[in-house]
Amino acid sequence: MSNLSGVRSPGLAGLAFLALLAGCSDGRGAAPATGDAVRSPAADPAPARPVALPASFNLGRAASAAEIKAWDIDVNPTGAALPEGRGTYDAGQKLYAEKCAACHGAKGEGMPPVYPMLIGAEPRDFSFADDFKKHKTIGNYWPYATTLYDYINRAMPLTQPGSLSPDEVYSLVAYLLAENGVIGRDVAMDAKSLPAVKMPGRDRFVVDDRSGGPGFK
Repeated sequence: MSNLSGVRSPGLAGLAFLALLAGCSDGRGAAPATGDAVRSPAADPAPARPVALPASFNLGRAASAAEIKAWDIDVNPTGAALPEGRGTYDAGQKLYAEKCAACHGAKGEGMPPVYPMLIGAEPRDFSFADDFKKHKTIGNYWPYATTLYDYINRAMPLTQPGSLSPDEVYSLVAYLLAENGVIGRDVAMDAKSLPAVKMPGRDRFVVDDRSGGPGFK
């Protein structure tokens, strides 16, 4: 095809080639260089400098000895940190009806799926893996009686955690242990007698003696 002046048109292919050249041009008729040859040192970002952290962020204050003592209430299997006090089955039975039964059932049967069963001695053979319908309870699973005091003292009742006195916690422990057949109803609980209670599931647990891996001695 030719135009009116007689000059031959480049056609569609030629126009595409000219457009490609124009896109690659630096505006002076030459294609720009590529790679590091055209990189200006001034265009490179400056290396990041390490940020010096302040010695203090001025947030909060150091806890007082009294504040630390108020939170230092955990009880371990040896009975360390158990307070003075004493509890009986009869007192615990009344407390359970008042503060625990609404969630865990009048007989400790639990209210699934939220509130677990607390009272139930069977199975004692640890066959929970064989039948998921079998319940883990204080009487057939927990290895340490002192855990009862620690947990009830810190977390129960659900609506008022930490509101129970030592005598009340000991009484609830005595009631729950007796109802699970671990101790007799005539046995009082205190800082001396509670750590001496051997739970039915105690020998089912062993100390982790693995070695060689991360976090193991």
